[in-house]
Amino acid sequence: MKEATLQKKVEQVNEVLEKFQNAGSTIFIDYLGLNVSEITELRKKLHAENCEMKVIKNNILKRAAELAGYEGLEDVFKGPSAVAISEGATNASKVIYDFAKHNDKLVVKAGVVEGKVIPLEDLKVIASLPDKNGMLSMLLSVLQAPIRNLACAIKAVSELEA
Repeated sequence: MKEATLQKKVEQVNEVLEKFQNAGSTIFIDYLGLNVSEITELRKKLHAENCEMKVIKNNILKRAAELAGYEGLEDVFKGPSAVAISEGATNASKVIYDFAKHNDKLVVKAGVVEGKVIPLEDLKVIASLPDKNGMLSMLLSVLQAPIRNLACAIKAVSELEA
């Protein structure tokens, strides 16, 4: 292999490795069977959630995953592979699983959340979780409930006395 070609591949591996290290979640998918308009639609949905989808050669993905410390992904890098990368832990998985409901040709191969390879069942659970803002609003609602109930009780007592 020529030195220039080898250097180019090393640069590609380093670029993918950097994306893996900065990602909140990385989802490996098999897009075989999707037509161009379906892939474009998936990319648009991912982009709307601040995620990106790239088709990268399996050898580059495999080397970058090894350098990132992702273990157990040897079977993932066979056949056509695309990668969806997001800053948040749930963004990419939500979009992909929602898209897969309507397109059975899209297959999720594996997922990495916050640097750890997780089983597909756990990835589905993560996809069903609300995002950070949704969780914060749920927490605030739970924290406000006792105060709200106390206020309602005081109001009811004052109405009885009047």
